[in-house]
Amino acid sequence: MDKNMIIKVCGMREPENIRSIAALGIDWMGLIFYPKSPRYVSQTNSKAGIIPDYPSFGKAGSAGKSEGRIKRVGVFVDDMPQNIITRVYNYNLDIVQLHGSESPVMIDNLRRTLDPDIRPGVKIMKAISVSDSDDVAKYKEYEGCVDYFLFDTSTPMKGGSGKMFDWTVLDAYDGETPFLLSGGIGPADAQRVKTFSHPRCIGIDLNSKFESAPAVKDENLLRAFINEVRA
Repeated sequence: MDKNMIIKVCGMREPENIRSIAALGIDWMGLIFYPKSPRYVSQTNSKAGIIPDYPSFGKAGSAGKSEGRIKRVGVFVDDMPQNIITRVYNYNLDIVQLHGSESPVMIDNLRRTLDPDIRPGVKIMKAISVSDSDDVAKYKEYEGCVDYFLFDTSTPMKGGSGKMFDWTVLDAYDGETPFLLSGGIGPADAQRVKTFSHPRCIGIDLNSKFESAPAVKDENLLRAFINEVRA
């Protein structure tokens, strides 16, 4: 994978941890708005400090990436559209990540509501849970109505699993939509990430394997990993 890949760190919540991890040069930061998640961000006004002033320490960025600041991703699981809209507005989200069974019709309606009146240019990412190549084909239902896919490990529970899947099944992905690789990527996987290759893969999603506690990321682990994959 290209060393300039997008690095998304998901499951952030604590203000000081957000500030320290943002300073590592990541591209996207994920906030989870799924009440059953141990990383759930309860409805808090952004001025309370949950979302610090990203531009003050955002990286320079490049075309298609940070554009001067870290992009904010909100993660939702089969939530009511009004709840999603409220959080996009309150947290100034750049990307809506849908991690449930949301339909293409729901996604189209959500985009029309958000863009341009509430959040011009908002992007939508659909998570696809996979365990084999047949699961990968589920993307076809959403091709053309989302901006990104996120391929994650299939699990009976909604949301992320913290477990890795066999990345070779993504050879079956022949869509046009760019995607992020997710699912249990940990500190020991830097070389595996670097050697993974797919023409539509633009980045990786990191979460539980870099935590000292739910929603608290280990700054040293992440720094070492990022330095290795960027080298």
